[in-house]
Amino acid sequence: MSAASPDAGPEVGLDDRAKGRAFAILFAVLLSSAAGNTALQTVLPAIGRQVGIPDVLISSIFSLSALLWGVMSPVWARMSDKRGRKPMVILGMAGFAVSMLGFGGFILMGLKGLMAPLAVFAGAALSRAIFGLVGSASNPAAQAYVADRTAPADRTNALATMASASGLGTILGPAVAPFLVFPLLTLSGPMFSFAIIAGVVLILVLRGLPETPEEIPERVGANKDKPRARVRWNDRRIMPFILYGFLLASAQTVNQQTLGFMVIDKLGISPAKAAAFAGIAMMAGAVASLLAQWGLIRMLRLIPRQLLWLGAGCAGLGNLIVAFSPDYHTLVVGFALCSLGYGFARPGFTAGASLSVGHEEQGAVAGAISAINGASVIIAPVLGVALYKWAHPSPYLLNVAILAGLIAYALLDPIMRRVGDATAPREARDEAQVVDASTIDATGPH
Repeated sequence: MSAASPDAGPEVGLDDRAKGRAFAILFAVLLSSAAGNTALQTVLPAIGRQVGIPDVLISSIFSLSALLWGVMSPVWARMSDKRGRKPMVILGMAGFAVSMLGFGGFILMGLKGLMAPLAVFAGAALSRAIFGLVGSASNPAAQAYVADRTAPADRTNALATMASASGLGTILGPAVAPFLVFPLLTLSGPMFSFAIIAGVVLILVLRGLPETPEEIPERVGANKDKPRARVRWNDRRIMPFILYGFLLASAQTVNQQTLGFMVIDKLGISPAKAAAFAGIAMMAGAVASLLAQWGLIRMLRLIPRQLLWLGAGCAGLGNLIVAFSPDYHTLVVGFALCSLGYGFARPGFTAGASLSVGHEEQGAVAGAISAINGASVIIAPVLGVALYKWAHPSPYLLNVAILAGLIAYALLDPIMRRVGDATAPREARDEAQVVDASTIDATGPH
């Protein structure tokens, strides 16, 4: 096992075999959540048009959940510092299971004509809000668990592997969704199925994820008797990665949320039939993302600062192809190239933020990074679908402009240019102290 740097703090608690088992369980947690959410995204446009919910409204069904996710992720991350990572993973998986169960129930009533479309929308949105409120606990806890137990030299690969769980989930979700559309449950079948899968994974976490009181971050390290460090979003060490990650995730959300509608319109077939073709496109994108995270990052030995500009560049080119795609097949190629870029960039800003702070701050950084995923889904889906309804190429051209700006930002910002260098963390900390000193009032840090 690689030796940790002084900035990183100690690696805690597990031998290689136990760590491998723990990481596999966390991989299953992230995989099942991603598969369930992607399966839901695959069938949601078809559900909206079949139930009679307007496209823009159906695209906003995640907004309340996303807002709660953005607010609660840092809260659960701080709680994981106090109570441990495992309890937060358990809480998050339980929230995911309950959310999918409720969502499926309201959708089923709408499909059977037992509820008015607006009532179905309201019930589904509230059920989804449970995921943002409680389900948001598992992601930052899982990321912090991995960061706690990984040396800095290995962290980019470890976090890329965890990120690839989401990529694999976006393959499995659309792939299995058509087989979960049962005669009685119809399009609500995937939701009930993934509620059951979440229950199984929850049992795995309860029985198999190791964590002892000595491994809780507040009780580990030479600074355990000092007040716990809190990282603010505008901390100069991580602020560039937070801003980059929010804009990148927003661009990716636009691609994902408009894909189903674009497939329906390109093929000119019924929404129910188009769901399978949307699933194929999502699977192609997920394969491209996994190619980046499981293969190319390791093969080319890419480091975070390279992943930042390379990922934004690939995603920008993919959006340009999607914007002017003349047919379904070109659309799939463009979407896959977008996903390849996002597959590069996500481990880039995640590992970059993690490497820029010390061991005792990993939980706080994991919460900030996880909050990005929620914040990016508050406005982006509604804006993306509204722009698509106005002029089909417009959301993707907006993405091209955003991603071009991110390339320039990654190449010019001094923190992002030096992430991973031996001198970068200390220089970043010096800058951060100046920023924090100007933003602390009489009541202490916010």
